[in-house]
Amino acid sequence: MTIVHVLPTREARSEIPKALRRFRTEGPISDPVIFGSHRRPEAVVIPFELYSSLLPAIEEIEIAQIVRERQGEQAQPLSELAAELGLDAADYQ
Repeated sequence: MTIVHVLPTREARSEIPKALRRFRTEGPISDPVIFGSHRRPEAVVIPFELYSSLLPAIEEIEIAQIVRERQGEQAQPLSELAAELGLDAADYQ
């Protein structure tokens, strides 16, 4: 189990300039700045290079969430959707 050092928000503010210097020298392997209220992890500052490499995975997670939400919705019959749009399905057969 990894021990996570969580900074209070006030300390995180003053840590950002130091973190940026680390990010410049250490790149994507630099330690992140983790912070939150009452030392509960709520946010993370990471090197942009690392964020860029994680972006495809982040997008996949977002898409998966949308899919899960839509799976819970009831499908609407095409005829009802056409009627809502003012279309007559017979015109397209």
